[in-house]
Amino acid sequence: MHVLKFGGTSVANSTNIKLITDIFLQHPAAQKIVVVSAFSGITDQLIACGQLAEAGDERYAEVIKGIEKRHLDTTRELLPVSNQSACLSVVKQLCNELETICEGVFSLQELSSRSKDRIVSFGELLSSKIISGYLQAIGHAHTWLDSRQLIKTDSQFGNAAVVFAVTNENIRQSIAQSQDALFIAPGFIASNEHNLTTTLGRGGSDYTAAIYAAALQAEALEIWTDVSGMMTADPRWVSNAKPLPAISYQEAMELSHFGAKVIYPPTIQPAMQMKIPVWIKNSFAAQDHGTVIQHETNSDNGFIRGISSISNISLISLEGSGMIGIPGFSKRLFQALANEKINVILITQGSSEHSICVGIHAADIQRASAAVNAAFEIEIAGKKVEPVAVESDLSIVALVGDQMKSHPGISGQMFSALGRNGINVRAIAQGSSEKNISAVIAARDVKKAVNVLHESFFEEVQKQLNLFVVGVGNVGRRLLDQLQQQQAFLAEQLRMQVRVVGVANSRQMYFDDKGVDLSNWKHLLEENGEAQTPDTLVQAIVSRNLRNSVFVDITASDVVAGMYEPLLRKSIAVVACNKIAAASALNHYKKLKSLAREFNTSFLFETNVGAGLPVIGTLNDLVKSGDVIHKIEAVLSGTLNFVFNNYDGSRPFAAVVRQAQEEGYTEPDPRLDLGGTDVMRKILILSREAGYALEMDDITNNGFLPASCYEGSVDNFYSEMEKHEAHFAGLLQGAQANGCKLKFVASFEHGKASVGLRHIAPESDFYHLYGKDNIVLYYTQRYPEQPLVVKGAGAGADVTASGVFADIMRVIH
Repeated sequence: MHVLKFGGTSVANSTNIKLITDIFLQHPAAQKIVVVSAFSGITDQLIACGQLAEAGDERYAEVIKGIEKRHLDTTRELLPVSNQSACLSVVKQLCNELETICEGVFSLQELSSRSKDRIVSFGELLSSKIISGYLQAIGHAHTWLDSRQLIKTDSQFGNAAVVFAVTNENIRQSIAQSQDALFIAPGFIASNEHNLTTTLGRGGSDYTAAIYAAALQAEALEIWTDVSGMMTADPRWVSNAKPLPAISYQEAMELSHFGAKVIYPPTIQPAMQMKIPVWIKNSFAAQDHGTVIQHETNSDNGFIRGISSISNISLISLEGSGMIGIPGFSKRLFQALANEKINVILITQGSSEHSICVGIHAADIQRASAAVNAAFEIEIAGKKVEPVAVESDLSIVALVGDQMKSHPGISGQMFSALGRNGINVRAIAQGSSEKNISAVIAARDVKKAVNVLHESFFEEVQKQLNLFVVGVGNVGRRLLDQLQQQQAFLAEQLRMQVRVVGVANSRQMYFDDKGVDLSNWKHLLEENGEAQTPDTLVQAIVSRNLRNSVFVDITASDVVAGMYEPLLRKSIAVVACNKIAAASALNHYKKLKSLAREFNTSFLFETNVGAGLPVIGTLNDLVKSGDVIHKIEAVLSGTLNFVFNNYDGSRPFAAVVRQAQEEGYTEPDPRLDLGGTDVMRKILILSREAGYALEMDDITNNGFLPASCYEGSVDNFYSEMEKHEAHFAGLLQGAQANGCKLKFVASFEHGKASVGLRHIAPESDFYHLYGKDNIVLYYTQRYPEQPLVVKGAGAGADVTASGVFADIMRVIH
């Protein structure tokens, strides 16, 4: 004997009914019971009928007409005209009964649980009678079983408990008395000892099938639905969710309890008691393997089976010093909830006994808090216990697997993954059997949490990074080009999916949560972008709540730098090409670094100093490994190095500077470079990263530009340089007279820093520095005489973009 259950979508219309009929008629089992649900959506419509009638709303009759029409139409589509009469008559008769019951509810304006069960029972009665009529029309012998007569329950209408001793005997006798090999039965419905219709709870058709299977000790129970088995997570939320070929009964119960909708939780128990394998199969892809739920599974398939969640959760917390060491508090709390028939989903209590916290459905929160406050009224009045604290808008996310107990570190990995993505855990529950670890989190974070955990436990093959790129000038464009070029390499070699999900310039922003088309980003931003302000940009990023989010600032804007703090507070990593934040007031710099640590994210700015050179990274490695920085000497401006390497007196100084700007080596305002401000910021950042507390005002700037060059616009700046060509020629001639070159050098020693133009002799490390190259010399405790040297191109859009790219990679590694 095999029992096959087909859900609402599987019997939604005549086409689907023919499809599932082929499935069970071609099934190799000698004997089969087919349990069917109501047509999809019908149960909700039947509930609406009762509610409208109770409210005195005559529209209930229109809903009944719609239900009747759908079933009559399906019958006509399914059956040949010559065989329709009897089946149409049954449909009409059942719909007339439904209308009569609803008329009574309408007259009394009262919908009891008993009446509601009677109303909703018509869905399964109609669908099973139509399928039975179809089998009769095609000449296939079978018996229609009235589940109400076979499955006996108590009188808890709406969610009745089965009386198994009577039920099992009824089923066995009924099957034994029939000569047929095929049986059709309505799911969900049963009756009490007085033959009054009861129901087994929403999703109860699965349970009905399990009851039949257990009573007959079937070889297998098959649940046919619209998905190909149970998945590692909800595929509507997690695009990379994977099918589970096999799981244990306990794992299936845990997953279904924590929100997996594929199977109704009580279904497992009867099958587990009789050790009947339960298959989850897809009616629309019958060839797919599906999932088998059985006594034991192969641990080679992984020790974490799945991730599930429950929404609409509230927490109630009872706490107070009067609870410590006093027995009976927990009993009274749960008794108060039990008296109100409130189901407790999650429990957590500290070993200090100072507080106890339970998770319940949000719909029950008012009754729960009132009941508990009433139960502890005396203690609350005496200040021994605080009034119940309520937290709402929560969800539970659960990690499930039988083998977790034999693998240390699962909890740590789970909470670390959540923490890295700014998901705060409000409560935790883990049984000693370690079949699941549950965490209560904000409802707004549940989709993100499921994705984060799925990535952590199931997607070691590929990690996902979501980038928001602000600033699409020379460097920004090169970065986007590099990201596009490297996508395939990152996926294949590093198992990383790096997606740009947002781009913005100073006026507009454009987002695509599935990934911006990097071959067309400019058009998308210009044509489909929306106006942005700092607040709207931050809000748009935060509201997306995407895992592994990185904000990439490739601007020189203080406004954009002002966005870092709110983003870091949401655990969104910041990669900054922009120097303003790291070179801001010391307290602000420290605060940003502190926020990154506090919210378990990254604040990276390697390109602030040496473009693509590993200047800060090398310094950080020295400090982390215990070295002490005594002195730093550096040529840190690729711009100034380019300028002085190319200024030989044959062309005006202003022309060389203009060339540097046109080739992308300068800031938008070249005075930041030539005036020394940019270099001051860089040596300030290095000294801070070396562990010294410096402000910008502490740095001495021995500038070389005439004062008038700082006045007016950038155009005025070029005009003034042309007027002072003799000044620049004199600087060059003075150096040449001493056999030296001009270099703009930054230095830090004994806690003091300075920048300025120097004459560099041929024996210096700085002398043979060509083009736009930078060089940094670290004199440390380990490198006292011969410094550690970092040298290479220190300016240019490509190398700067590559430095930003490298910081992005550091975020996830």
